[in-house]
Amino acid sequence: MSSDRELAESVVMIHQFLRKQGYGSTARALKKDFKKHFQSDLPNGHSNGHDEDFSSSFGSRRPKRRARGLESSFRKKKRIDDSDDDDDIKGKQLPIKTKLFINNRWVESVSGRTFETVNPATEEVICDVDWAQKADVDAAVRAAHKAFPSWSQTNGSHRRDLILKLADLMEKHKERLAEVEALDNGKPYQVALHIDIALAIKCFRYYAGWADKMMGETMPIEGKYHCYTRREPVGVVGAITPWNFPILMGAWKLAPALAVGCCIIHKPSEKTPLTALMIAYLAKEAGFPPGVLNVVSGDGPTTGEAISRHPKIAKVAFTGSTPVGRRIMKCAAESNLKRVTLELGGKSPMIVCDDADIDQAVAAGQLGLFINSGQCCIASSRIFVQDGVYEEFIRKATKAAKSRCLVDPMEDGHKNILAIQGPQVDEVQYKKIMKYIEAGKREGARLCCGGSRGGTQGYYIEPTVFADVEDDMKIAREEIFGPVMVIMRFSTLEEAIKRGNNTDFGLGAGIFTKDAAKALATAHRLHAGTVYVNCYNVFDTSAPFGGFKQSGHGRELGPYGLDNYSEIKTVIVDLNTAKFD
Repeated sequence: MSSDRELAESVVMIHQFLRKQGYGSTARALKKDFKKHFQSDLPNGHSNGHDEDFSSSFGSRRPKRRARGLESSFRKKKRIDDSDDDDDIKGKQLPIKTKLFINNRWVESVSGRTFETVNPATEEVICDVDWAQKADVDAAVRAAHKAFPSWSQTNGSHRRDLILKLADLMEKHKERLAEVEALDNGKPYQVALHIDIALAIKCFRYYAGWADKMMGETMPIEGKYHCYTRREPVGVVGAITPWNFPILMGAWKLAPALAVGCCIIHKPSEKTPLTALMIAYLAKEAGFPPGVLNVVSGDGPTTGEAISRHPKIAKVAFTGSTPVGRRIMKCAAESNLKRVTLELGGKSPMIVCDDADIDQAVAAGQLGLFINSGQCCIASSRIFVQDGVYEEFIRKATKAAKSRCLVDPMEDGHKNILAIQGPQVDEVQYKKIMKYIEAGKREGARLCCGGSRGGTQGYYIEPTVFADVEDDMKIAREEIFGPVMVIMRFSTLEEAIKRGNNTDFGLGAGIFTKDAAKALATAHRLHAGTVYVNCYNVFDTSAPFGGFKQSGHGRELGPYGLDNYSEIKTVIVDLNTAKFD
């Protein structure tokens, strides 16, 4: 039996060993390394009843599937790059970073906890990423608050030049960014390169052009007074972005906030954190001062809630699900009544009239529904087709869906990038979509194609088309967020508009007809933030984007996007004392 002093010395030694090796302090982790390094073992009395889990916890690099899918905190970190310092990247490959980015430094989480990020095409763990806790968010907010007075007062031309430099660096490293986006998210490399990255670069350049044009107005008021307004940055901003378009959704928030003069705490999704950290790396390379952009990776209940409740964050911008949006608003209300903008879920109707160009409508429906493996908030997820062309549309839509190719995201050289499809983002999303497909079959919808897993490895789902769907079916009411097309019959346009609006969501809608007057009248009656006429999923940085009803509030993109990150101040000057002698 060891003495108390010997036991204490052993504890210190174990603690030092674990920190050096990158472990948390559990008996299972300790047991493995003592067997490996010292050919010894812990007594059975120290197993805590978990010895049966030893091999599954440490003998495989497959991701563990616990309640939140994040708990890799108590095993050795699989890091791709552990460097604390950033070297000049001229002529070098843009590195993958896994630590938190706070005050222009790469730091480990205060707790030492990490989570896994997984390649959805192979189901293998890519690496472990530092998991920001409340203390890490506090540190990021302190850095941002310290930077804000100086950053908010910089000349707009200086902010413009830095944002343009960041866009140029993204352009220079676009292939690398697309590779990592494909690896982490599962979208095909060519889609990431030519759609996501290209649009993100345009977004940064667009808002760089606004940075030196933050203008107010002068308005006449009664009396001898001079009245004018000025636009000022709102302060420190929390940006919480989703996993479906990681770089692009980040750009939609970062670019206008930086242009106005805000400092940012960015929390990317825990499913796809890697490219947000790479953008932070490039921002430092571009010359952004410490504290202006901070990236804290983590989950919603821990990291996201710490941001939403933080009393020194003035505004939160969120893209994600409606339930989480409600939670963020609650946290904001219970803390400092911070401003909140939300871009949430959708169940968007696309109406195809008898007089429509059917081939055009079918092509738009394919783009509107299957882009990004169906993981798109504005997806045309309820397609209403008029009686006269109903069966023709189903036949052509089914043929088009069957022609889509499930591909390895890292493959290059596909001729039609709009006809290729990667895996769903993770196992949770895969299982959720498969449950919706089973519900469609069970409730009597006609399965025209798909409905099964694609292949044996990765979270692939075949492009799926359901017809004869009724309004009360689950697949017609709830957001599926997957490659599942829902086709519904209608007789009159009045009926289609009424049924299209009969949803809690209002993000997008579409109308297909050759009658221009009918198209415009219908567009004005559909309750949606964006209505497409004879097209779908057309995006441009100049066009505002956002939803009605439970699809959120506030608008991103265009000049409207600046409103999210600025305050309007009124200044009134007394002119009564003016003397002219």
